Amino acid sequence: MTLILLLVGSYILGNMLTGSIISNYYYKKDIRIEGSGNPGARNAGRVFGKKAFIATFIGDAAKGALAVCAAKWLEVGAAMELFALLAVTLGHVLPLLMKFRGGMGVSTFIGGMLAFNPLLFAVFAGVFLVFYPFLKSFTLAGLSAVLLTPIFVLVFLYEFPVFIASCLLSGLLLFTHRSDLKQKLFPEKS
Repeated sequence: MTLILLLVGSYILGNMLTGSIISNYYYKKDIRIEGSGNPGARNAGRVFGKKAFIATFIGDAAKGALAVCAAKWLEVGAAMELFALLAVTLGHVLPLLMKFRGGMGVSTFIGGMLAFNPLLFAVFAGVFLVFYPFLKSFTLAGLSAVLLTPIFVLVFLYEFPVFIASCLLSGLLLFTHRSDLKQKLFPEKS
């Protein structure tokens, strides 16, 4: 019962879209019809400026960290910590309260991974920093690091269920960015 409450609570927490809250409360606009229509930090920054970007990023990252910290507090193990992160990220990406129109999940993933294992997160960030100069794209460098996260989990000697949870989490982020990946990897010739 505890595990079900953790996962359901994490999903519901994910439904609280920081970008939507900030845009509705402070700017009296719906971010989901402004700019790209995405309620994430990047679009909040484009539409409302740097402060909105930072506030949205911190709020969405905090959701991921909170879900993982709740799992740590319940002492349910590393696999369930990542499943809680998967649930909160899924809630952010496909929020029931917002008719399944959410963000891309990156900020939530970042906050959760930092809470899960700061050293593992440092490796993730390091891979991003190594790839970025070559790929010259935040999206491709970030998604490359996301794609390699399950391998990092194995290197850190986590058990197989943790690897499975990290694969599902990485798969979710790659799925949410499928149109970005297609555009970056296969640009249409003009």
